[in-house]
Amino acid sequence: NNQHSRQRNYKTEFESCRPEIVPLDFGDYHPLKPITVIESKTKKMGRKGSTSSTSSSSSSSMVDPLSSVLDGTDPLSMFAAIADPVTTTVNMDGSRKKRDRDDNSLVGTDFEPWSSKRGDILARYTTTEKLSIVSCKTTTSTSAMSEKVRTRLEELDDLEEGSQRELLNLTQQDYMNRIEELNQSLKDAWASDQKVKALKIVIQCSKLLSDTSVIQFYPSKFVLITDILDTFGKLVYERILSMCMDNRSILSDHFSPENVNDTAKETCLNWFFKIASIRELIPRFYVEAAILNCNKFLSKTGISECLPRLTCMIRGIGDPLVSVYARAYLCRVGMEVAPHLKESLNKNFFDFLLTFKQIHGDTVQNQLVVQGVEIPLYLTLYSPAIDWILQCIAYHAPEVLLTEMMERCKKLGNNALLLNSVMSAFRAEFIATRAMDFIGMIKECDESGFPKHLLFRSLGLNLALADPPESDRLQILNEAWKVITKLKNPQDYINCAEVWVEYTCRHFTKREVNTVLADVIKHMTPDRAFEDAYPQLHSIIKKVIAYFHDFSILFSVEKFLPFLDMFQKENVRVEVCKCIMEAFIKHQQEPTKDPVILNALLHVCKTMHDSVNALTLEDEKRMLAVLINGFIKMVSFGRDFEQQLSFYVETRSMFCNLEPVLVQLIHSVNKLTMETRRVMKGNHSRKTAAFVRACVAFCFITIPSLTGIFTRLNLYLHSGQVALANQCLSQADAFFRAAVSLVPEVPKMINIDGKMRPSESFLLEFLSNLFSTLLIVPDHPEQGVLFLVRGLLNVIQDYTWEDNSDDKIRIYTNVLHLLSAMNQETYLYHVDKVDSNDSLYGGDSKFLAENNKLCETVITQILEHLKALGKDETLKRQSVLALSFFNSILAHGDLRNNKLNQLSVNLWNLAQRHGCADTRTMVKTLEYIKKRSKQPEMSHLSELALRLPLQTRT
Repeated sequence: NNQHSRQRNYKTEFESCRPEIVPLDFGDYHPLKPITVIESKTKKMGRKGSTSSTSSSSSSSMVDPLSSVLDGTDPLSMFAAIADPVTTTVNMDGSRKKRDRDDNSLVGTDFEPWSSKRGDILARYTTTEKLSIVSCKTTTSTSAMSEKVRTRLEELDDLEEGSQRELLNLTQQDYMNRIEELNQSLKDAWASDQKVKALKIVIQCSKLLSDTSVIQFYPSKFVLITDILDTFGKLVYERILSMCMDNRSILSDHFSPENVNDTAKETCLNWFFKIASIRELIPRFYVEAAILNCNKFLSKTGISECLPRLTCMIRGIGDPLVSVYARAYLCRVGMEVAPHLKESLNKNFFDFLLTFKQIHGDTVQNQLVVQGVEIPLYLTLYSPAIDWILQCIAYHAPEVLLTEMMERCKKLGNNALLLNSVMSAFRAEFIATRAMDFIGMIKECDESGFPKHLLFRSLGLNLALADPPESDRLQILNEAWKVITKLKNPQDYINCAEVWVEYTCRHFTKREVNTVLADVIKHMTPDRAFEDAYPQLHSIIKKVIAYFHDFSILFSVEKFLPFLDMFQKENVRVEVCKCIMEAFIKHQQEPTKDPVILNALLHVCKTMHDSVNALTLEDEKRMLAVLINGFIKMVSFGRDFEQQLSFYVETRSMFCNLEPVLVQLIHSVNKLTMETRRVMKGNHSRKTAAFVRACVAFCFITIPSLTGIFTRLNLYLHSGQVALANQCLSQADAFFRAAVSLVPEVPKMINIDGKMRPSESFLLEFLSNLFSTLLIVPDHPEQGVLFLVRGLLNVIQDYTWEDNSDDKIRIYTNVLHLLSAMNQETYLYHVDKVDSNDSLYGGDSKFLAENNKLCETVITQILEHLKALGKDETLKRQSVLALSFFNSILAHGDLRNNKLNQLSVNLWNLAQRHGCADTRTMVKTLEYIKKRSKQPEMSHLSELALRLPLQTRT
């Protein structure tokens, strides 16, 4: 008997592998029924002399088992309670009471902190003028003793005079660098215990805030200098706090002054006395405000007494700009240490209103003439300070107070500056409800003062967050746009238009949005003004697509695509296109064939694709491909398959530089081909057959243009399977032949996610998939028996495999499995309406003889490889492969064949020969053979089992 493959009854084998069905009595149990948990409660008796007793109770109500384990206590809370022993305040008499916490004493996360405004101020208020700064010289004292005996006043005289020099003609960047150096010098002086030097630095820095010689830089100077003051305040506070560390009750910010020791109090008073001795008002005010929090160490009412006094001190500052920033700093410090003390915040604002007319006085006007600064620019310098003061006042303020503030501002002449700050600081809902009132006030403002377009911008920002009354909405838009469209300066115009676009999108239709976009194009096209406004134009696009999720409506907005034409800088244009595609993929729910959407998005995708060049990063290419593929997947012409294919052909020509897009197109065309088969139920008319061939041709033409070798191999295989399923046999042959001829080109190493990896495991996986398909591929009438399998074996034989790899033998073993399956009378699976070789040959003896011949050739190759592994260093590999090959013969071979029977015994012995085999595996294998020998037609295995000895290790 020369047959190598055993005949198999797949149906019987399948039935024997099914698990046995055993009836199960569930009783009351059902997996979806609520679980009843037995809850154990432990009661501990705390009275003296009693013992702890435990009682259990069961509850039929549903109990969360995790909660019952924890007994209702969150373990993190328990941990926090242990870690923070200061839960009570210790009074001097030793009694404990709950820590007294004022609910208003903390600022919540809904309060925008100063730190978030800092960067905007530094970016907005800049200058090209030259600046000067006073630099402190480091002086060394003649003796340590003389330093100690100096009086406090003498020390401060030395600080304020003499030991300083002026640095002139600094650029803005030099100035900022110098301030940063001073900040570092302050920290260094403090760290080296030079407290007097540290104070000297802070005083000199504070003095800079009285200098308005480069007035447009003042807000940024304020930010930089107050950074240093904040550092100083923190250092002093932490220094005094560290003196109280022996008292555990001081570990919290909510301590009582009674708990502070005398040394800490004396040090604290010493700082306040030193600061009180500073002769100049501005440094004295700022340095005391910086350490305002230290009043906690002296008295419970220290801060509440200090704030009104400092508020009154500011009245002595003559320059209204310097004065308002001093008030802003006091409000800032006040909000940090005592936000519940609202009265001082209100007092600061009302004091500012009383001095508001100074802004338009002769002194200020003369100063502006000297510096060449116009009044509208000058007024914008006040905004950060007033905005901050009003933000502090408006925080959780009752509506009555906000209305009072608004009325007070109304009564002042030239109140545009205040109006702007009110709109910036007050709650959006408050502003939106009174939007028409604010428009009326804006109209009454003097045109020569604070720029009106900034007022409308501030109003627009509020209306983007809160809705005005419905009856007012159109009138509000008309009133605002009348002013905006008249703006001559493109930058002023676009800053304002950008804000009001959101209001328009939020409350109106595509008609109004189209009008607004047309107006923007009209203003920004002359002199290519759009080139300086890409961020604002990009923002407008984002706002429009955020509100128009129906892209058929969006692209029917006549001016939308012309608006995109203003983005003429490539990288900006691509970013805008990416935004549009991301929105489409996110919001488009149903596939579309709308020509308006398709034409517009093809244009957008083409823009993205054409930006790709040799320098484009792989991540960027991947991102663009994902967006384009997302679009392709959402295009569907229903059952108009020819139109669908035409779309794929068009997109292939448009996106040929992005490989993932081509791969997606091939998958889409294969899917289309299978959909055609499903709809036609496999009954192809001549027209349908021609269409299917066109689809197959699309894939066959496109695959060679791809660079990834395994991408090509897998697509050839997949496309061949699709062709086979559609009875395109010659085309399927062409795909499989192309795959076989490509195998020799597989390199030893391939790039996987940027890392080089050996390719053999990927090749093994691909070939295994190919073998599974080749089972059902009928032989070509002109090519001879099993021509594809023969061709593939030749390729495998000639391929250069790694010396330390056994993948070649694993592939040969898989070939044997394939040949065994091909030897059956009826194959395991078929393709509908395709006759495989079992039907074509019908068990023809020539075919079976050819199959057996191939089996012998492959077995010879495997045995030669096993023989080559007889060296000491490869004996383990030899053992593993021998047992694997034995199992393959057991599963697929006809062991009544004497040659094969003897070969299996030899392999069994080879696996154990050098003590490398896993004895447990060998035992289980032998048990399996004995079990199988009891099945019908398998009795010959019992004889085999007797010839398979188990060798024990010695």
